[in-house]
Amino acid sequence: MVAAKDDVRVVLLTAEGDEFACGWDWESFSGESDGPVTAMRLQGIPPDPFGCLAELPQPVVCAINGDAFGAGLELALACDVRIAAEGASFALPDISLGLLPIAGGTQRLPRLVGRGKALEMLLTGEPVDAQEGLRIGLVGAVAPREVLATVTEAIASRIAERGPLAVRYAKEAVSRGIDMPLEQGLRYETDLTVILQATEDRAEGVKAFLEKRKPEFKGK
Repeated sequence: MVAAKDDVRVVLLTAEGDEFACGWDWESFSGESDGPVTAMRLQGIPPDPFGCLAELPQPVVCAINGDAFGAGLELALACDVRIAAEGASFALPDISLGLLPIAGGTQRLPRLVGRGKALEMLLTGEPVDAQEGLRIGLVGAVAPREVLATVTEAIASRIAERGPLAVRYAKEAVSRGIDMPLEQGLRYETDLTVILQATEDRAEGVKAFLEKRKPEFKGK
């Protein structure tokens, strides 16, 4: 598993073709009398199918190369950094089918863009374009499609060059702390900092700074 591989410092997710992902194949569930959610559960799909991605200790950088609708957007929301191609659009149109997003959309979207904008997207099901996605914080950057891979790989490379333990703890501090009261979150941040102080990487970082050279982190 990727999570257990210490030599994997960052995960890069993208898709092929003109679209990133446009949701579930609802036709495969159309014959289920109890509805698509029950059908998905019977087929072994967990309540949070993209939670395994969100819970990776390594940062996940997502290159959204085209439209991300429904489950496609929910997949992107489970990533840590999202870079979109110009011309990409984002939507959670499930409500137009009389359904709710079932892969974290109602929970991760408002945490990212705020309650008001998330409700607008959820209740109307209307898409927003890449520039609007950038404005509301849905994506961190927008790049021409032809250079999207280069831009995203450059960001992933910069993350991979940082202290891997510090990067993992930073992700953990944000992911867990965002649902804590501020005081508790600050204590959690301090706890992780104390743990980091005892690592070889922290000592190497200080030493490299004093010697004015690039640190050689080992993830220890």
